[in-house]
Amino acid sequence: MRVPLSWLGEFVDLAPGTTPEDVHAALVSVGLEEEDIHRFDVSGPIVVGEVLDFVGEEQTNGKTINWCQVRVAPGDELAADGGPAIHGIICGAHNFAVGDKVVVTLPGASLPGPFPIAARKTYGHVSDGMIASARELGLGDEHDGILLLASLGIDAPVGTDAIPLLGLDDSAVEINVTPDRGYAFSIRGVAREYSHATGVPFRDPALAPTVVAPVTRFPVTVDDQAPIRDRTGASVFVTRVVRGVDPTRPTPAWMIARLGLVGIRSISLVVDVTNYVMFELGQPLHGYDLDKLTGGIIVRRATAGEKFTTLDAVTRTLDVEDLLITDESGPIGLAGVMGGASTEISAQTVNVLVEAANFDPVSIARSARRHKLPSEASKRFERGVDPRVAAVAAERVVQLLVDLAGGVADDLGSVYDEAPVPQPILLPTGFVSGLIGLAYTGDEVRDALVDVGASLIESDGDLQVTPPSWRPDLTDKWTLAEEVARIVGYDRIPSVLPVAPPGRGLTRMQTLRRTVAQTLAATGHTEVLTYPFVSERANNAFGVTVSPAVSAGASTADAASAVPTSVPMSVPQIKVANPLDSEAPFLRTSMLPGLLQIAHRNRSRGLVDVAIYEQGLVFRPETGVTYGMAVLPAGAARPSAEAEAALNAGIVPQPLMVGIVSVGNDVRHQPGQPAVGAGWQSALAAVQQVALATGVRIEVRQGQHPAMHPGRTAELFVTVQASPVSASTVPVSTVPAATVPASTEPVSTVSVGFAGELLPTVADDYDLPAVVAVAEINLGLVFAQADGDVTVTPIRTMPAATQDLSLVVSVSVPAAALCAVVAEGAGDLLESIDLVDDYRGAGVESGQKSLTFGLRFRGEGRTLTAAEASAARLSGVALAADRFGAALRE
Repeated sequence: MRVPLSWLGEFVDLAPGTTPEDVHAALVSVGLEEEDIHRFDVSGPIVVGEVLDFVGEEQTNGKTINWCQVRVAPGDELAADGGPAIHGIICGAHNFAVGDKVVVTLPGASLPGPFPIAARKTYGHVSDGMIASARELGLGDEHDGILLLASLGIDAPVGTDAIPLLGLDDSAVEINVTPDRGYAFSIRGVAREYSHATGVPFRDPALAPTVVAPVTRFPVTVDDQAPIRDRTGASVFVTRVVRGVDPTRPTPAWMIARLGLVGIRSISLVVDVTNYVMFELGQPLHGYDLDKLTGGIIVRRATAGEKFTTLDAVTRTLDVEDLLITDESGPIGLAGVMGGASTEISAQTVNVLVEAANFDPVSIARSARRHKLPSEASKRFERGVDPRVAAVAAERVVQLLVDLAGGVADDLGSVYDEAPVPQPILLPTGFVSGLIGLAYTGDEVRDALVDVGASLIESDGDLQVTPPSWRPDLTDKWTLAEEVARIVGYDRIPSVLPVAPPGRGLTRMQTLRRTVAQTLAATGHTEVLTYPFVSERANNAFGVTVSPAVSAGASTADAASAVPTSVPMSVPQIKVANPLDSEAPFLRTSMLPGLLQIAHRNRSRGLVDVAIYEQGLVFRPETGVTYGMAVLPAGAARPSAEAEAALNAGIVPQPLMVGIVSVGNDVRHQPGQPAVGAGWQSALAAVQQVALATGVRIEVRQGQHPAMHPGRTAELFVTVQASPVSASTVPVSTVPAATVPASTEPVSTVSVGFAGELLPTVADDYDLPAVVAVAEINLGLVFAQADGDVTVTPIRTMPAATQDLSLVVSVSVPAAALCAVVAEGAGDLLESIDLVDDYRGAGVESGQKSLTFGLRFRGEGRTLTAAEASAARLSGVALAADRFGAALRE
């Protein structure tokens, strides 16, 4: 919201010399946010001049210019620039005549741009200044000719300083208005806030006009058959009529200047008046050409598929939720958003119907977003407009049209008023002080509430507070207490850091989330935050179900050999009813689409090596389940256990996930070090870091994913044990190492995500290189297996015995499964096992592969003999032969 200082000064007293910075400081003290300062950016000398004579001179390029003699000072006085009273000026416009008064920018002046003015030789003459147009002065977009002061109704003496004459010496402060402070979208509201901040008297412009009730009723019917939130679309609808408006009357310069400062261009006097009053009082208004109306006005909802042409000449297909202003010919306005082309004010309009209404905020907000038609009117209706100011605003428009446009106020009009009356709120004695933590006196509380416009009734020491009609945000005693704190002053509230009760800290889930985030950040990844809204195509590509768990009781090796367990299938999607972006209306089922968009954005800005991650929720609805059907109980009563369970069941499942994307180089090229590009190894390394951070072993198996590279896709599993089992953990390598269990309790494995490389065609859709490493892990399932205890593997001091083992198996046997079986067979003496080679070639039969493992054995408190190590190795071979038909390679 932009607030011209001259306009603000009409309703509060500004001290002499008050600057925009001073106004900003005052408004910030009562909770408004400063944004910017706007000025016309002109400096003099700029004066009123009179055209004495001009001669048209045709140029060789066919253009005709005018060599003008312009008086810029009365009589024989010197001009404002110290030059003669008559200046010779070159002008390319042709919309003036001898005797016209114009705006002359003399040498030394500066116009917006900046555009300094100086005497210069052009077209064979020395042009001693410039005759300015409205656009050159910053007063509008008109540039077809020079600005004629008569067109603004100005007849000032020659030599008059044109800067204050045209309101170009004004400036405006811009503030950010939060959604709960809709009243501040008006000069009236901001002036009241300035009064709160400085203590200067406030003159309410809503009290100035004397509202004249219509004598003859103009027919208006509110027929809303589809109310929103049990409220009809229009609670107030006021109409007034002004006849005999002179469409040739110009908009006054002061009004053009003020509208320009608030960001509105001048259109015509009637339209400018309605815009001016909207900014002054905060009440959106609309003017109709009365002679173009057919019958009375009906406010109703649109029918399905109904068409309507708005003022911007676009024919729109309406929704049944859209609120319309109609007459007997059909729609003439999209309520609170934009008027219709059929009844717009034109250069021939002489009779005007003024509309001032109060529409439901939700209905207007949805229509504005649905049709992508944000407007100054919808911006105000969305935040709530004072229902009691409609009649006042209509009267103010009537007065201005009578005074400025030569119109006559007609007794035809209507007043429909079904606005709810603000209800009193009980504010107990001492409640404000107890909530804010500061001792407020009774007078401070009462004065603050009276200042904001509330009416008070004292009862047994407590206060019955009725909020003013322009403050729909004051709904309970807590909001009243916040208002007292704001008006009395935030600087009164001491800054005290509360002491946390002993014995509390981060929850287990918070600790695990922070540990994962810190670990990924420490390994070179950058945390990012993405929107949870994606396209249907992105969800179809990345939102897939995970493989089912292996049945309880299966061994680890059996689980590892069940690959692949299933083909991923797309999950159902949740579509947002009123999306911010129509191209991304679905809630994400995967973290990866948003991360890939961020990777693309960074690469497009020159950051080619990107490693990012995000923890967040995804939305995974179950097939055939309907969500959001449960209803909250009425009033403030706590829902019953059954109602609470129904509410919880109506929430879409939202598992906590972490998504990881790496693109470009993991290691940059440097002397002695070639570049190392990101690939599936990067994804698995990140998965390993998550496993180490949580203390949960994550198994890696060959997997399938529709958006990932076949053969370079791993599915991730965690093991769920029926009871705690002591075990020695072997570090995870690029091929996951095994767990050596001390016993074989029943276990099951659950899929928790995928890792690997993106399908090149999918990477190309995001304009990324062919190789993109990605991983996505269900942290909720991983955290469920984290017991919170740190498992420490003691350092063994005895000498180790190392041996190699080469086994020939079918190519269908996963290396991880064979690794797990060998470890299981070798027993407790095996300290670690790593895959060191996967050979398929000469000497190995077709359909077979040779897997070579490095084994390390170590005894507890004694030195192993070679025979003991060999016996353990052969036990592993025997179990592998039994499970997979493995044979020692000669």
